[in-house]
Amino acid sequence: MNYEELVAFAGRNPMLSAALVGLTAAIIVTEIRRLFRGYKSLKPAELVQLMNAGDAVVVDLSASSDFEKGHIAGSKNVQASQFGPEHKLVAAAKQRPVVLVCRAGTASEAAAKTLKKAGFEQVSVLDGGLPAWQQAELPLVKGRH
Repeated sequence: MNYEELVAFAGRNPMLSAALVGLTAAIIVTEIRRLFRGYKSLKPAELVQLMNAGDAVVVDLSASSDFEKGHIAGSKNVQASQFGPEHKLVAAAKQRPVVLVCRAGTASEAAAKTLKKAGFEQVSVLDGGLPAWQQAELPLVKGRH
């Protein structure tokens, strides 16, 4: 396919062409935002490596009842509405890796933005939340421990 054929296709299919341009722009904007947001997204395997290194603080922002049904071993539960940079779990961890986990990803991303604004250096979220952890066939622990 050459340039003339592409131009002819775009002329014959203006709605498809507009949709392609719109989707391309949306992808570019999303990737630029991701690049400059200040925190990282971790895959489940990357979180396992970070936890095995021993220095990470893993905070689960799920509701207490959801946390008790299943959570990542070693994670601590805090209600998203009560969490912030001054919370006792993270207040002294500005230089340590802090990983935020929730069920859908929205609570952890909002909390990550707050921590970055407060000067935390190594903030991450679990990409895909607990469903991604389960999809990777990694274990969950039940109860409050």
